[in-house]
Amino acid sequence: MKMLKIVLGVLLLLFVVFQIFVFYSRKNIENYSYKVIKEYDSFEIRQYDAALFTSVKLPMKDYKKSSSRGFSILAGYIFGGNEKEEKIAMTSPVSMSIEDSTTMMFMVPRSMKKENLPQPKNKEIEFREVPKLKLAAIRFGGWATNDKIEQNKQKLIKLLEKEGIEFTDRFSFFGYNPPFDLFFRRNEVVVELKD
Repeated sequence: MKMLKIVLGVLLLLFVVFQIFVFYSRKNIENYSYKVIKEYDSFEIRQYDAALFTSVKLPMKDYKKSSSRGFSILAGYIFGGNEKEEKIAMTSPVSMSIEDSTTMMFMVPRSMKKENLPQPKNKEIEFREVPKLKLAAIRFGGWATNDKIEQNKQKLIKLLEKEGIEFTDRFSFFGYNPPFDLFFRRNEVVVELKD
């Protein structure tokens, strides 16, 4: 019995150390840069810089299926599945459009230009240049699901309507954590605002 407690204690300690390592290693990941224009109680308005993304369009709306399929395609590209077999740094967040189909996007590190990017082996992958955007964002924790994403989308719509802020129909989900990151998970539903 004593040996079992020791083994469980060691496993728990290793788990905690791993999660702390994951938390601090996230600080080295380049993020999609933005400036907060205005903060409200439950959401904020942000100005995002122009950026280049790798993207893949998937003929499905389900979050779990599309996130798994899209991630494997785009991660394959940045982990060397390209004509130069070159590894490209992971960035954050992973973006997924909230529509009848899903477009998943990974931001390309700012140090890389479109003309220098290796061509993907997978022909489903496209490069997309996104201009400066003004977005409203609402944050939620835990594990993302279809229901949580939809609930936060509807909550954001009500908050924007209450404030008289005009928005488009271009909603997206932003996920900031890798699957093995169990604590301090950050998820957001964002929408592009009208000028």
